[in-house]
Amino acid sequence: MPSSLRVASLTVLPVLALSAALAGAPAQARQDKSQAEQAAAKQKLSNLHQQLQALDKRQAATAARRDQLNAELAKETTALAAAARALRETDAAIAAKQQQLQQLQQQRADLQQKLASQRAAIADLLRASYALGHGSDLRLLLDNEDVGRSARALVYSKYFQQDRLQKVQQLMAGLAQLQTLEQQITAEQEALQVQRDQREKQSAQLAQQRAAAQKLAAAADATYQNQAQRLAALKQDEQSLNSLVARLQQQIDQAMREAAERAAARRHGKSPPRVAVGGAGANIRGNLPWPASGEVHSYGNGVLIRAPGGSEVRAVANGRVVYAGFLRGYGMLLILNHGNGWMSMYGNNEALLHNVGDAVKAGQAVGTASAPTGVNTGVYFELRKNGEPVDPRSWLKSH
Repeated sequence: MPSSLRVASLTVLPVLALSAALAGAPAQARQDKSQAEQAAAKQKLSNLHQQLQALDKRQAATAARRDQLNAELAKETTALAAAARALRETDAAIAAKQQQLQQLQQQRADLQQKLASQRAAIADLLRASYALGHGSDLRLLLDNEDVGRSARALVYSKYFQQDRLQKVQQLMAGLAQLQTLEQQITAEQEALQVQRDQREKQSAQLAQQRAAAQKLAAAADATYQNQAQRLAALKQDEQSLNSLVARLQQQIDQAMREAAERAAARRHGKSPPRVAVGGAGANIRGNLPWPASGEVHSYGNGVLIRAPGGSEVRAVANGRVVYAGFLRGYGMLLILNHGNGWMSMYGNNEALLHNVGDAVKAGQAVGTASAPTGVNTGVYFELRKNGEPVDPRSWLKSH
């Protein structure tokens, strides 16, 4: 190879190498940048995945905490209902005892008046007897020479003495009765004081349980982070109620079929009459009494009535209790079956006054209202026909 070519070759090779290097630098930089971006994206995706996992864990922990609080609330609410019902029964017993005591005291007053009259009658007899014979049958004989007059005087004296003896005996019997009444009154007063002391303890216990239940309810409510979670919980509560109603309706239908079969066997195929909310729907619709008094708000499939705490919640129609217990979202709930597919529901009670199987008359108290503590609180009322909710406002009287 000529020397000139060799020199040129030696000169070109480094230049080509440098050019190749310069040309490959941007490609490498782009590759490095792409790898860095991919790594950053992977890291962001990993961080997001970790955040989602942490969020899921927090939500699961929150849900578990909410379930725990609701379980504790169910237990506390059930105990509160029992205490409230016991206090109501004690109040009724105290009222009955006070009435008995008043009756005994009235009997005592009447008897004392009667005894006063008997004492006055005895005093009159003694004065008349003394005036007739100066107090002695012997003096009647000595002072009267007329035998007939003396005999008549002795007869009159005998009558006076017999009457006096009878009135004295009646007075003694009345005094004995008065003593018995006094003993009964004392016993009733002591029993009444025992019941009042018991009521005071029950009232204090009830106040503690109310505070505990309200605290648990507030804690469970605080676990909802936004309105969406509350709405989701409301839907879940409605599903629980729907499932309960469906099970109850199945049991009612089965019981009706069995009753109809037994009635058919007894009555030669005649079906027994069925009790409904109203045979004439046009007359009943818009005329049912409200279960409680207070401001009304729509809530779920029913209404919330802000009734005063402790006020009575009343049945809107004749029916039979098919459920009485705690249900999440509805508190202490009582459900009445009215026949022909009709049911009425009374929720958020502090105390339930009837048990499953009890027959209830229209207007009869079925529970007592819990005191409203927030916006969505109050007596819950709902009507259903064949398991489907109906607008209760269209069936109740104008409110």
